[in-house]
Amino acid sequence: MAANLEDTLVSVWRQVMVENSKVVQLDGRTFPVRQTSRSKFREVDFQFDGETLRGLEQNPKTKSRWAQLAREGKKIMQFLGDGKYLGVVVDGQIKIYGA
Repeated sequence: MAANLEDTLVSVWRQVMVENSKVVQLDGRTFPVRQTSRSKFREVDFQFDGETLRGLEQNPKTKSRWAQLAREGKKIMQFLGDGKYLGVVVDGQIKIYGA
């Protein structure tokens, strides 16, 4: 069981980006992994501490530093909550924004 935000985000990243799961399992609940309609990137909405969060696979075609890393083959997932970016997981390493 993921005990904190960081562990939860890494768990979601691993299930989607490494294990290629069709569903994410957290605390006995399952959340379906979808593809975005236009670009076909993987995304998943899930619950953490009563909040709905979204994990979104990094688009390598943008101009961000994260996109550059994705173009280099890194597995990257951005995480959002309440319309704001919360953090990113890159090859299993987490960075929480504003921390």
